[in-house]
Amino acid sequence: MSDYPETQLYIGGIWRDGSRERLSIVNPASDEIIGTVANAGRDDLDEALATAATGFEAWSRFSAVERAKLLHKAAQLLRDRVERIATIMTLEQGKPLAESKSETLAAADIIDWFAEEARRAYGRVIPSRSLNVRQLVVKEPVGPVAAFSPWNFPLNQAVRKVAAGLAAGCSVILKGPEETPASCAELVRAFADADLPTGALNLVFGIPADISNHLIPHPIIRKVSFTGSTSVGKQLAALAGAHMKRVTMELGGHAPAIVFDDADLDLAVRILAGAKFRNAGQVCVAPTRFLIQEKIYARFLDRFVKAAEAITVGNGLDSETTMGPLANGRRVEAMETLVSDAVARGGKVATGGERIGNHGNFYKPTVLTDVPLSARILNEEPFGPVAVMSPFSTYEAAITEANRLSYGLAAYAYTTSGKTSAALSRDIQSGMISINHHGLALPELPFGGIKESGYGSEGGSEAMDNFFNIKLVTEAI
Repeated sequence: MSDYPETQLYIGGIWRDGSRERLSIVNPASDEIIGTVANAGRDDLDEALATAATGFEAWSRFSAVERAKLLHKAAQLLRDRVERIATIMTLEQGKPLAESKSETLAAADIIDWFAEEARRAYGRVIPSRSLNVRQLVVKEPVGPVAAFSPWNFPLNQAVRKVAAGLAAGCSVILKGPEETPASCAELVRAFADADLPTGALNLVFGIPADISNHLIPHPIIRKVSFTGSTSVGKQLAALAGAHMKRVTMELGGHAPAIVFDDADLDLAVRILAGAKFRNAGQVCVAPTRFLIQEKIYARFLDRFVKAAEAITVGNGLDSETTMGPLANGRRVEAMETLVSDAVARGGKVATGGERIGNHGNFYKPTVLTDVPLSARILNEEPFGPVAVMSPFSTYEAAITEANRLSYGLAAYAYTTSGKTSAALSRDIQSGMISINHHGLALPELPFGGIKESGYGSEGGSEAMDNFFNIKLVTEAI
């Protein structure tokens, strides 16, 4: 526990405490308080805003090549510090150490990707109707950004916002997660140690509503990026809209996973089970509604249950652990409530369905069957290690269920039919669909949803779009 740092705010190039009483950090595997995090008050936020404004003036004048060099340096610092950062992340968030290391290294790859995108943010020349007129389209950084990042991926949710914003030439105020603050702070430390100009990146923690209600309406902030629940996202989007702020929203999901009777069954079980229980199911793009064609339903269910029962649940620092605890007690209570509701409505527990012990936030990998569509778990994002299995008969029935909800973040499908794959890519209503593999969240790929799962992208070249203003320059020559 001595390895866990006391986390501070980072404002104006200085690590410092906040004006409010520090908040406690609890290890989800032990229920022990392992440290504290600084808590920002209004004065701290005002200072962050002021320094973000001056930081933007300086950073936006760096050339794209200079910005890229600095971002590459920050990425390498993350790689150099992977062992320490991963240990911190597991202590505060609970995920297995191997997953924490992968997240840290993936964050470095994301920074490198956006560093190169800074060099490729091209404008264009529009042919003129007159020989003596030149028409140019140029991209300019939108201004200071308020970025809000959640606790489930303390680095990889924050880094997409920070790296894209900085690559575009924006300054950023990052509101990090209070429950998992120290690993997020290490991301900011890498940029600070890479000699980012003062004020270009600031980090605050505190009461979420107080921070968002102060930062988003403020005239200094010109762009808002939020990852979190749909309910909170709607409130923040409305607040930003009232002040004409540009917004990217990456919100909740309830991803269907459709397995057709011609699928490679072993492949589907292996990949979908891994995706379902990664990070204890606390993943916005995790498969949650498993739609299995009737002919193979029993075989798929049997193999999936065995895969779930083979998972070793425990402290993420233990080498044999393959699934850690849920991040907080609220998630355990949510799993208990959703499973109880499903069973009360006629659902059956094929495996799991209960917490493990009374020490830490451990919950068994769970598979439910015979759950009616009226059950809460088939309508609300579960965000935990629970998979719901349902058989389907026809392609049309699968599509109807897959598109039934207002969510539209991710979807998955397994089939060996090229015709079915083509139809799925057309008919599924989601921002992303991965067929016959798990291919989401790579730095170079768009990452975002539709419907009530949000709008805008946090991956690929598209992620840079909302950090730029488009300016037309038309000139008589």
